[in-house]
Amino acid sequence: MKTIRTFIAVDLPAAARAAWGGVAQQLAAQLPSTAVRWVKPERMHLTLRFLGDTAVSQLPMLADSLDQMAQQFAPFSLRLSHLGCFPNELRPRVVWVGLQGDTKALAVLKKGVDAALVPLGWEMETRPFQAHLTVGRVKDARQLAGVQWGMAVEEVEVPVTAVHLIESQLRPSGPIYSVRHIAALNRLKA
Repeated sequence: MKTIRTFIAVDLPAAARAAWGGVAQQLAAQLPSTAVRWVKPERMHLTLRFLGDTAVSQLPMLADSLDQMAQQFAPFSLRLSHLGCFPNELRPRVVWVGLQGDTKALAVLKKGVDAALVPLGWEMETRPFQAHLTVGRVKDARQLAGVQWGMAVEEVEVPVTAVHLIESQLRPSGPIYSVRHIAALNRLKA
């Protein structure tokens, strides 16, 4: 059985990628290059669910399930907000940009994605969902002493109009992402 590594995400507009690129350049100029492995702006996305190894034969059913789920949701908007880290500022491991706007709609969409996966064999996620964009992975937390966590990021609009099923091929130079399916949010707003 052939498998591919997949996840479900919201794509970002060019303006959001550019806004993050500017912040990343500022941070990279202040920090040693060994402190953080930054996500390239063109690879940024808002992950809703990591699926992992997925049977290629299951992709049509997965696409159908996502299409049916997406019909229940109207498009909405988010905005880039501020810089933060997981799990906390004393032991940062992941650097992220927070999101504002209709985060309740995003949380409901996330639950919809999870529910659409259950009939296909995935379990509901139990950990709380926190809206964020992963922008870096910390290699050496000791070198992050001067980072201003909470620093504002340009409030660029992120329209959420679809969910994307994405294949991720891991390479030494970084992952290569290929969109395998797009499920448009089609419900009209009341």
